[in-house]
Amino acid sequence: MKIKLSSAVPSQVDTECLVVAAVDTSEKSDSPSDEKPQPQILSDDTNVIAAAADLVSSGEVTGKSMESTLLHKPTGLKAKRLLLIGGGKAKLFSACEVRKIAGAAVRILKGKDIKSFALVAPVTQSISAEDSTKVIAEGAYIGSFDPDYYKSDRKEQKIDELTIIIPTASVGKALQSAIDIGTIIGESQNFTRDLVNEPSNRMTPTILAERAKNMCEETGLGCEVYGPDKIKELKMGAFWSVAQGSPEEPARLIVMRYEPADAPQTPVLGLVGKGITFDTGGISIKPSEGMEKMKYDMAGGASMIGAMRAIAKLKPNVRVIAIVCATENMPSGTAQKPGDVQIAMSGKSIEIINTDAEGRLVLADGLHYAKQLGATHLIDAATLTGACVVALGTINAGIFSDDDKFYGDFNAALKQSGEKMWRLPIDDEYRDMIKSSIADIVNSGGRWGGAVTAAMFLKEFVGDTPWIHLDIAGVAWLEEAKPWIAKGPSGVPVRSLVEYVRTLSETAS
Repeated sequence: MKIKLSSAVPSQVDTECLVVAAVDTSEKSDSPSDEKPQPQILSDDTNVIAAAADLVSSGEVTGKSMESTLLHKPTGLKAKRLLLIGGGKAKLFSACEVRKIAGAAVRILKGKDIKSFALVAPVTQSISAEDSTKVIAEGAYIGSFDPDYYKSDRKEQKIDELTIIIPTASVGKALQSAIDIGTIIGESQNFTRDLVNEPSNRMTPTILAERAKNMCEETGLGCEVYGPDKIKELKMGAFWSVAQGSPEEPARLIVMRYEPADAPQTPVLGLVGKGITFDTGGISIKPSEGMEKMKYDMAGGASMIGAMRAIAKLKPNVRVIAIVCATENMPSGTAQKPGDVQIAMSGKSIEIINTDAEGRLVLADGLHYAKQLGATHLIDAATLTGACVVALGTINAGIFSDDDKFYGDFNAALKQSGEKMWRLPIDDEYRDMIKSSIADIVNSGGRWGGAVTAAMFLKEFVGDTPWIHLDIAGVAWLEEAKPWIAKGPSGVPVRSLVEYVRTLSETAS
């Protein structure tokens, strides 16, 4: 998709479709019993406002979030169509809503086989021109992704060109840079979604490693890929305990490095991702219903690969190491069994209570290895627990941290990324729930507080290192399409990781 800037008057832009945001300026909630909506068209162009006037006065346009209204042959405009998309309440309107509007516009228009359009970038007191252009680029790429690769009758629908109309005469390097940044982040999120979307027979640990290595070669990242011999040599007993059940599809340890020559020696950010390319549950096998979705169990690892792609292209001045522990979790004759005791890379002993609690095992060795490689701060991401989905649903990812400052800095990045996460506790009292009578700890603390006890398990392997754990089980896969994004892999938390690294680079330099 080609994205270009224009400072032309919107009504004078000759385009297949002109897209403009509308917001509701009424003060009360969206409840039907409250006051009548007061829609406002976000454009200073009186011709655009006049073209939409009948739709506004009739109540067809209210400004409600993601409401879309398409008008053909709008009076007073050179555009062939006018598409109005709601941004919700004006007092809550932010760059996050602009991102969604861009995605929704792409999805609506490409579905009508329209190849190009122009979008009037909303610029308000709280949304700068740079922020608006950046998130429009992100949203447009996010909206362009569809997961139906293998349909024999698939019709290729895509937007070839997007023109961003900025209501200012200062179209220049800063705005073009914003578009470039948004493009890189949007493309990298889609890169992750592509990895997660593939079925497990087409995304084995070996193939995932190959995709990561090819990406690293293209972007200039360092990359090493190791197999079972190296995993055993490193004494990654927790990781290997999962991998041993799938000898036909050998495990891969993927290490990616971004090490700019002039970056400070510290901090070094370690990103660790769970890369279970298919999760049957092992001997503690899952129910058959919905098991096909378990191809997405490598979404945490895929997110780290996608984030590293964006980091390599954005070139922040900070060191980053990413580790993905990739394997299948299978119930073969060589699989580990409930009751087994495994020795992690750190030397800690683990009693296996449930072989379906395998993600924390591969992350345990990945986190310890990241520290060995020099990471001073750790972030892991994993589709770790169904318990987190029970707690937070499919709206928020769970976030855990042992360091308030680290959490605060990362939480600030969430405001830029628009990805929703909610902090959950890791109080010391929960540690008792993972004590073992035969080993140091168990790999499953039982039903109650399952997301927390999983985080407490990981905490055993980070020591005093500042650490953040992202449980993305409820948000890495969308069960239903949204107006701005297709059903299927979401690419969360790529944007948050990248925004945090960008901020870290500015503060560390």
